[in-house]
Amino acid sequence: MTLAINDVAPDFKAETTDGPIQFHDWIGDSWAVLFSHPKDFTPVCTTELGYMARIKPEFDRRGVKIIGLSVDPLDRHAGWASDIEETQGHAPNFPMIADVDYTVSKLYGMLPASVSGDPTVRTPADNQTVRNVFVVGPDKKIKLILVYPMTTGRNFDEVLRVIDSLQLTARHKVATPVNWQSGDDVIIAGSVSDDDARKQYPDGWHAPKPYIRIVPQPGS
Repeated sequence: MTLAINDVAPDFKAETTDGPIQFHDWIGDSWAVLFSHPKDFTPVCTTELGYMARIKPEFDRRGVKIIGLSVDPLDRHAGWASDIEETQGHAPNFPMIADVDYTVSKLYGMLPASVSGDPTVRTPADNQTVRNVFVVGPDKKIKLILVYPMTTGRNFDEVLRVIDSLQLTARHKVATPVNWQSGDDVIIAGSVSDDDARKQYPDGWHAPKPYIRIVPQPGS
């Protein structure tokens, strides 16, 4: 299954370190980040889970829930959590899915439909495509998909930056330019006519070209 931005995120039931969930119900009216890991006790993912635990308050502040995934069983998740706390200074403070039957990995196109068998005998290389980040909106639609290789740690500060942009542009008819950070100027969306833009921005805008209409970030 190939997923794209604006597709409805597949719903699923799963066992997690916080108990069973139904994904869409778990999201509720929040935003959500689902990020996957090819195997427990892998070095790059150990650093990622520790960092996500450390910056979880930033996601909380934005109304974003975090959930991790690995195909290993719950008891291995518990052991890994101890290693993460010991080496990274923070234990996971969000649920981790035990995708032992590969249901979620297959639904989200991270493993082929043909995969089966005991997840504990699979190697990280067997699961190397399970290195994804999905941002899901309150409407349960996918807003962002990132896919990383095994050897490159993910940049979760960038995920926060994108969420800031997604939440801003969901509220206002604007777009964010290259390297935008919250508080920077934004661009009036191309779908907004000049007449409508004048109503919203009576002080006008800076336009180096007619199609580039720059204004301060709304609400900043």
